[in-house]
Amino acid sequence: MNLTSTCHGREDFLRLMKFLLVEDNLDLANAITSRMRLDGHVVDHAAKLDDATAYAEVEEYDLILLDIMLPDGDGREFLARHRASDLDTPVIVLTARSQVSDRIGSLDMGADDYVTKPFDHAELEARCRAVLRRKSGNAKSRIEVGGIVFDPVAGHFSVGGRDISLRNRELRLMELFINAPGQVFSKQKLADRLFTYDDNVSDNAIEVYVGRLRKHLEASDLKITTLRGLGYRLDHDG
Repeated sequence: MNLTSTCHGREDFLRLMKFLLVEDNLDLANAITSRMRLDGHVVDHAAKLDDATAYAEVEEYDLILLDIMLPDGDGREFLARHRASDLDTPVIVLTARSQVSDRIGSLDMGADDYVTKPFDHAELEARCRAVLRRKSGNAKSRIEVGGIVFDPVAGHFSVGGRDISLRNRELRLMELFINAPGQVFSKQKLADRLFTYDDNVSDNAIEVYVGRLRKHLEASDLKITTLRGLGYRLDHDG
């Protein structure tokens, strides 16, 4: 069976996207941009509201990641103008403000979601996918295939009806494979996706995480195939 066809409804997560990132913290901006570009996405970065406005006036984006506290003003001013112009590009607010009133205010002004700093990049990616699913009319993140049930947003994973608790990197690894069935991932590619640039990662570390996930999948019709010299691939035996 073709696993790609079985996991229908996932194509919107695989197609290339174009993002506008509005963030004045260059370290954070570079980290986000680098990770997005690893997936093949295009990212325009603006450190100020004026630059963000200029980009938005001439470019069409799939999603905007918007910081609130910027050198030349409040990011919510950009959000208000963006919504007043009847543009429907989804906006995720990046904010260090944790008060409920601040989050509600951003949502009421037209934000599609918010992420509170500091955040894990895997969470940001998951929220991006959730927002894009809602826009495309597919709000479900739950996948049922080959005897497993997997919901990366809820962090739920079960095999043969038995719930399994995945560690963060195991969850991310499963998400990588299930989002790209049949695709070969090299060890370096997996390391780039699972670890930060500051982490000292060995080939053995990748083998350990793949081995753990492989054991979890033993009771399902899915398996992780090793292709010597190339990497790993998720296959369906059903």
